[in-house]
Amino acid sequence: MKIGITCYPTYGGSGVVATELGKALAKRGHQIHFISYALPFRLDSFVENIVFHEVETSSYPLFEFPLYSLALASKMVEVARYEDLDLLHVHYAIPHASSAYLAKQMLKGKKDLKIITTLHGTDITLVGLEPSFLPLVKFSIKESDGVTAVSRFLKEKTLTNYNIEKDIEVIPNFIDTNIYKPISNSEFKKYIAPNGEKILMHTSNFRPVKRVPDTIKIFEQVFKEIPSKLVLVGDGPERSDCEKLCREINLCDHVKFLGKQDGLVDILNAADVFLIPSQSESFGLAALEAMACGVPVVSSSVGGLPELVKHNDSGFIAEIGDIDRMSKYVIDLLTNSRKYEIFSNNARRRAIELFGIDKIVPYYENYYQTVLEEKVSA
Repeated sequence: MKIGITCYPTYGGSGVVATELGKALAKRGHQIHFISYALPFRLDSFVENIVFHEVETSSYPLFEFPLYSLALASKMVEVARYEDLDLLHVHYAIPHASSAYLAKQMLKGKKDLKIITTLHGTDITLVGLEPSFLPLVKFSIKESDGVTAVSRFLKEKTLTNYNIEKDIEVIPNFIDTNIYKPISNSEFKKYIAPNGEKILMHTSNFRPVKRVPDTIKIFEQVFKEIPSKLVLVGDGPERSDCEKLCREINLCDHVKFLGKQDGLVDILNAADVFLIPSQSESFGLAALEAMACGVPVVSSSVGGLPELVKHNDSGFIAEIGDIDRMSKYVIDLLTNSRKYEIFSNNARRRAIELFGIDKIVPYYENYYQTVLEEKVSA
């Protein structure tokens, strides 16, 4: 198949999944055309069967803001026509799905271009609910030829929030378990915890919804019981407040802020427990990356996290903001070596069996074929 993929090229779960999906499809023989304003950051080397098409926006005195969504639609038309695309797969509803719809209409009578929209989370639960965007998101979902969501939670949230009747296919996020895997003798672990301290870890974009201060407060309680370190990976609007909190509770020497990092596999392999106390999480890709490395997860019971983390098996789940319970779960794991080993093995096994790239990518291929066959029958 010839597949166009549009995603945000920056750090973020939707862009990561879209890029890794494109690379996996290319390795399976499909021709993939990425269409975006910049090269996706995970597309950092040449991959056979992948072509990148940059969307360029013109600056004109009349336009106060760059008209990216319109430029994107025009580029979609160009690529679909001259590369003879079978379908466009857009990730994150705003503005990609609406741009794809406009491109489809511009090609009407010349080419029946099918559109598949994958919903990732905040495009539905946050941004899409803004009054200025809600009608557009609802329309774009209804007009897509196929719609997928990364969790059952997100599917139900979409149908409820937008009051629509639409067949939405649940295809979860995935991980390459040949890359994200346990590594013995982590050099990073020796650097962070030279005296054999336990390591708690959290990765995110430090937005309020991630509740990173809760992670620090959990660590504060664990630190009182167990020699340990906390590693925080990522950056964002709440980082300064988190650094201030560490100073206030006198834990600066035991909390390491790493900022944005690319080499996550070695970093995750240094962790003993991964913390994700989010207020909202449509899937939890960061937790899946940790699980694939054999790291048990302690999370909040929100969104798609209960679909990912099996309670009392590959990790623990607690109510949002229940710092005391999450702390007890972490201490329980770190003080019971036999239990920890079982949870670690279960986390790795669950990642492979339910969310491995070889399991999930065929679901997308089958879904593409289903949508295209509807085209033929129509």
